[in-house]
Amino acid sequence: MTLQSREFREKKIRSITLWGALLNFFLMLLKLISGVLIKSSALIADGVHSLSDLITDFVVLIGTRLSSKPADKTHPFGHGKLETISSQLIALVLLVISFGLIWSAGVSIYRREHNYPGYLVLVVAAVSVITKEIIFFMTRKIARITHSTVLYANAWHHRSDSLSSVAVLIGGIISLLGWGHADQLATIVVGFMIMGIAGKILFEGVMELAEHSADKESIQKIEKVLTEEKGIYSWHALRTRKLGGELYIDVHVLVDSTLSVLEGHDISVKLEKKIKNVLSNPLNILVHIEPDIKDIYK
Repeated sequence: MTLQSREFREKKIRSITLWGALLNFFLMLLKLISGVLIKSSALIADGVHSLSDLITDFVVLIGTRLSSKPADKTHPFGHGKLETISSQLIALVLLVISFGLIWSAGVSIYRREHNYPGYLVLVVAAVSVITKEIIFFMTRKIARITHSTVLYANAWHHRSDSLSSVAVLIGGIISLLGWGHADQLATIVVGFMIMGIAGKILFEGVMELAEHSADKESIQKIEKVLTEEKGIYSWHALRTRKLGGELYIDVHVLVDSTLSVLEGHDISVKLEKKIKNVLSNPLNILVHIEPDIKDIYK
């Protein structure tokens, strides 16, 4: 990844994350203050969720900053895994929050505590759902453009806050109909939603830390470029692995043994350009040029 593309990627991630942080700060205050005033445990829990969003926004900013550092002597392949580790931290925060919400709501129901928060909870929850859905789609779009795992995780953190507000909204409506445990039940639903999203982020992060290969579609595109290249006889040992937002590719190609070093180099450069044209990921490609042994013994 070039310095220019790295700076562009970091700028895009930082910009959308800062917008998300401002929104999370506003929603956190709105939910916590409103929740305390109307004594809604679901709204207070949702406010804590927004606080966790704000914390993870800073994790994203720090993780992206560290992972964007260029390669050095101690990290010759760059610092991309720091981004994946950051996404794992976000998932762990989500898990802790989900357990806490479920536990507190369960205890409240066990104690037979009833709560009727009123109409204000509907207004606050609706504002949260609308604004969080907007920031979710914006963040996910940038995550796909930059191929940032930590930003993608944060996008789903925004979505989890939106879903939790939907649960609060539904709970508020049911409580208005006269059921005193609707608020606590909404809190439990929110907790399980967050837990599911955290599990998804953790699984994907573990796969990436284990240096999982590129997705099937990307591999098929690479194979198509190699197969259609007329300047080579054949190819083998294609390997791919993800490292943060970057995709590493190396492949061995067989060429005419009478080609000069310069001609062989030109073939490798041409293949690299063609592969970069069919994939949108930041790429690091290594093409090994090998002579076709059959030519030597002709």
